[in-house]
Amino acid sequence: MCRWAAYRGEPQFLEELVSSPAHSLIEQSHCATRAKTATNGDGFGIAWYGERPEPGRYRDILPAWSDCNLKSIARQIRSPLFLAHVRAATGGGTRRDNCHPFVHGVWSFMHNGQIADFEHLRRPMETMLDNDLYAARTGATDSELLFLLALQFGLAEDPLAAIGETIAFVERLARHLERRELVRFTAALTDGRTLYAIRYATDLRAPTLYAAPMGGAGGYCLVSEPLNDDTDAWVEIPDGSAVVLGEDGVDVRLFSPAGRPAPQPEQARPELAVAG
Repeated sequence: MCRWAAYRGEPQFLEELVSSPAHSLIEQSHCATRAKTATNGDGFGIAWYGERPEPGRYRDILPAWSDCNLKSIARQIRSPLFLAHVRAATGGGTRRDNCHPFVHGVWSFMHNGQIADFEHLRRPMETMLDNDLYAARTGATDSELLFLLALQFGLAEDPLAAIGETIAFVERLARHLERRELVRFTAALTDGRTLYAIRYATDLRAPTLYAAPMGGAGGYCLVSEPLNDDTDAWVEIPDGSAVVLGEDGVDVRLFSPAGRPAPQPEQARPELAVAG
């Protein structure tokens, strides 16, 4: 399983998530504590927003701990919204096109999870894409294909509904093809203005997601696992939840794929402190 971190708020240097904390993303790349595998050495990537609508992006196949440029870049780039990811491959080769975050237009996306029997579902999933989105697919991962399907299903108009329809489509397809029906999905995505994160799994065993205030008022980071040992600062986001970080602050709401019942409210609305 992969590890990732995302931030939205007052401009911060990327190193505040990527390299500076005691349990930074670089540290997690070789010593993750809340994942099935401690090592996430199959590449890394960062996407950040600045003066232009489209994000900048840097990805490589080297392990994050051994890339000589990553710390330097993270120390110099400051952004109000960025995503960072270290990869432990569950499918697709170790190549740059398979490293997160994935970018299309103003959107960027990164994912931790899996689709069971993906090799049997990939081709019918790809046939759902229109020609432009199919041509945009450059890698071989289930994560990139989930992102493109969400774009196909209306990500620009209603991001959470599009993700819900994407997951529901994959689950229905697996049932139809008599394959194992299992999607594990903890992801972050943004259009450069609002940051979204979703934690969901068909079997209620979704990869972890935590949130904590960071930076000035209204700033938050969302992570696969806490960046330090301050247990009072970090709130675990329950399975079946979506987090929306925008101009109006933070909102944690219920999430379920189209056609599935939502989890009980008391299981899905943690209290999050306000950054200050």
